[in-house]
Amino acid sequence: MGEIQRPGALYQQVAAEIRAAIAAGEFPPGAPLPSESQLIARYGVSRPTVRNAISALRSEGLIEVIHGKGSFVRALPQPAVTIDRSVHSEWTPVEEPSVYRTTTTAETAPSLGMEEGEALFGCDRLMAEHETGTRLMHRTLIPFTTAEDTPLAENPDQQPTDIYAIFAKAGHELWWSETVTARMPQPDERTALLIPEATPLLHTIRITHGNADVPLLREELRVSASRAQLAYRITPDTTTSRPPWDGEAPSAFAVHSSWAADADAPRALYDDPPTAPNFPD
Repeated sequence: MGEIQRPGALYQQVAAEIRAAIAAGEFPPGAPLPSESQLIARYGVSRPTVRNAISALRSEGLIEVIHGKGSFVRALPQPAVTIDRSVHSEWTPVEEPSVYRTTTTAETAPSLGMEEGEALFGCDRLMAEHETGTRLMHRTLIPFTTAEDTPLAENPDQQPTDIYAIFAKAGHELWWSETVTARMPQPDERTALLIPEATPLLHTIRITHGNADVPLLREELRVSASRAQLAYRITPDTTTSRPPWDGEAPSAFAVHSSWAADADAPRALYDDPPTAPNFPD
């Protein structure tokens, strides 16, 4: 291959050429890239340019650098575990849950129908899937007003299914809404979840709604996107009715999509929420 001649930053051009070679299969997943000296000769650029190109590809998660061995094309692993959002999975606590008092923020307040600064019970859990060791972080946030006059006021660290049962016993007809996003992890999340470099996490937020659609509980689940995938059972039923709580978690949920004409406008991928509570015990 001749020297890089297209306009633009040299390291970006080199990175683009290496990226194209990977996409074309010249360097398959798990294969080593040519050495720095070989890349310098191949593209006719300086060593700093090659190093900057490798750094850019590493930050994209396309390659990994192993000290003393060189740069390798990063394989795209199959998820080690599927988190079924309608059936309980077996998860083992890694440490004791952390129970605390906190307040709503600009992020959490709207989902709970509250103002910023209102009181919440929080409970954080770090757990691992028993077969693969995949870790997840689970958080519950319960408004003081929700916990009042229930066992949650004294014991807010109960498992989600037990919390649902408490709400149902109090006369609530429950339904759930859930959103899933992908983002890069914070340093503490990367450490706790053992997430490799340049790897996003899946961040799931579930809101439990009661009578009059009042939000009762916010749950968050965070897991490495390279270690897990989320599975949902989707039925052909497109009605918007919410089934009553009958003491058992329903096994399916109705779904239909609604897309905005403006491609830049974010929209929910479903209007009817999952009706099967199943955050891991």
